[in-house]
Amino acid sequence: MTWCDRCGESAAAGPHPGCATARALEPPRYCARCRRRMKVQVLPVGWSAVCVEHGELRG
Repeated sequence: MTWCDRCGESAAAGPHPGCATARALEPPRYCARCRRRMKVQVLPVGWSAVCVEHGELRG
């Protein structure tokens, strides 16, 4: 199952227009693969988000 990386709800439950709009400016907060809350760090040149199970994402 895939999860919304902003609100943590099921991505299959329907569109998440508010989440899609916010994700244009914000880093992900939840792992899309396992729904765990990620450790997020916002940097001057981007962001990094770490899931304890699936590793790091950068943007």
